[in-house]
Amino acid sequence: MTDFSEDLRKTEAEPSRRRGRPAGDGGGSGGGDGVRSLSRALALLEDVAAHAEGVTLGDLAQRADLAPSTAHRLLKTLESRRYVTQDAERGLWFAGVQAFIVGTGFLRNRDMVGIARPFMYRAMEESGESVNLAILDGTETIYLSQVESRQMMRALAPPGGRAPLHASGVGKAMLAGLSPDAAGEKIKSLGFAKYTDKTVRNGVALLEDIARARSRAFAVDDEEHAVGLRCVASPVFNEYEEPVAAISISGPQARIPDERLPELGALIGRIAASITAAIGGKQPAGFGQG
Repeated sequence: MTDFSEDLRKTEAEPSRRRGRPAGDGGGSGGGDGVRSLSRALALLEDVAAHAEGVTLGDLAQRADLAPSTAHRLLKTLESRRYVTQDAERGLWFAGVQAFIVGTGFLRNRDMVGIARPFMYRAMEESGESVNLAILDGTETIYLSQVESRQMMRALAPPGGRAPLHASGVGKAMLAGLSPDAAGEKIKSLGFAKYTDKTVRNGVALLEDIARARSRAFAVDDEEHAVGLRCVASPVFNEYEEPVAAISISGPQARIPDERLPELGALIGRIAASITAAIGGKQPAGFGQG
């Protein structure tokens, strides 16, 4: 099998299309041919993984600002280690099995999904709606798992999907789990993109929303990310009283009217507290005591 680092270094012999990037800046933070090549290979892998439907070499090379020959050599190296795979007939690249194997290493650190799944099934059975588990990633949340509702019309949040902090139940629940100071700092970095007419568009309104969520132990997404979709969510805490995940119940507004929000909010709060206990975590003093 080809030596990965050696093959990566060979790509430096190929010129890249710079389009305004300063000479010598290959995207790596530490400098050096090996670091630059590794950075390029990882960028290609991330791009491939972001396109479940497959992506062409030309598109990958253009977005990475690389010559097609350089991008192809890096992809072939990744392919030799099973991080990517190619459908030669259609000319498309896909994430490979090794990318999945490496990714599951993160989940094995605490096996959050494995611990949460039984509680998620319980929440789905009691609510009749889809139940989601997400973690924080910068200014977004990433869904790790979903237990789908048995209803024909249901909310879908596939693993790997993202949601904005300011316009999702899981995002606002994670913010509510932070201390007021930490939440305020996080909110400063948000762009407040508008998704619907109900999307929260400024920090003051979001802080007020988070304060309510902290007081009652659950956050609400009232058609703020998608028209017709409602969601209630609560954070999961670790042993340091830090929010490490959020769990939510989501469904169409027609099945989650105003009068049902307190009931579902209390349910998701209990489920989140049960997961917190199962991982050896602890809720902060005063959370949900409003």
